Amino acid sequence: MFDISFLYEAKDVKDAIKKLVENESSEIVSGGTDVLIRVREGKDAGMGLVSIHNVSELKGIKLENDGSIVIGAGTTFYDVTNNEIIRKNILSLAEAADTVGGPQIRQVATIGGNICNGATSADTASTLVALDADIVLEGPKGERIVNIKDFYTGPGKTVRERCEICKCFRIKKENYENYYGYYFKYGKRKSLEIATLGCSVLVKLNSAKDTIENVKIAYGVASPTPSRAKSAEDFAKGKRVDDKSLLDTFAEKALSDMKPRDSWRASKEFREQLIKEMAKRSLVNSIRRAGGKIEYYV
Repeated sequence: MFDISFLYEAKDVKDAIKKLVENESSEIVSGGTDVLIRVREGKDAGMGLVSIHNVSELKGIKLENDGSIVIGAGTTFYDVTNNEIIRKNILSLAEAADTVGGPQIRQVATIGGNICNGATSADTASTLVALDADIVLEGPKGERIVNIKDFYTGPGKTVRERCEICKCFRIKKENYENYYGYYFKYGKRKSLEIATLGCSVLVKLNSAKDTIENVKIAYGVASPTPSRAKSAEDFAKGKRVDDKSLLDTFAEKALSDMKPRDSWRASKEFREQLIKEMAKRSLVNSIRRAGGKIEYYV
């Protein structure tokens, strides 16, 4: 049994906001795969739940006229993984979504819940950070847009206010066009596992496919919040893909930007090793997907 005071099914976003304002001891629930666990554990006992699970305006993925890709916050991981727009333009996000939980979880858990939960281990977070996604929030004061780099304030904490609804994620065309990416999740098991570390890389090569025009790398669980490794990005720009010093230096630069810690899942030292190795493998796979050749790395 769940210790909740009420469950309200919102008709739309504005209805959900109104109910949250009226009830100070209430919170949003969508897929429920995080919220209901907290309630069952007694952390949110007695709370009222305002469900946005059936709010249609929060679901779906579309390509706008300016080329931006908009992902509704209520879209499930299953739908993200199998959406044609995502698979064609941002395959690494589709693959990241497919690493969450098991098949049953992915049918109900939503990308909005994954991000708004604030966990640095969220599987889609590092890829959305690499994509420089904007987050659209709506609350009693109206709508506002927050870039994902400014969304996280600490472990499990975000700038989203209690009465605000995450409506969608918007990825601008210039942040995904001609980029090829790879998401690397490390865990002790191959499925049903929270990431010990996650690494997402996006690469844009020149027309000859021998030089890196731009690269983005973001990590989860390597710092208190999902973060970009800017030093590694700056180093790799303009480097030839056949430069044998590329990978080792890229990995060292990535480590210098991160702040891993000890936890019950892994030691700081082990995470430091993972940060470097995952940077190399993710960069190699991204370059190869982009059409580049790296023959010195197996």
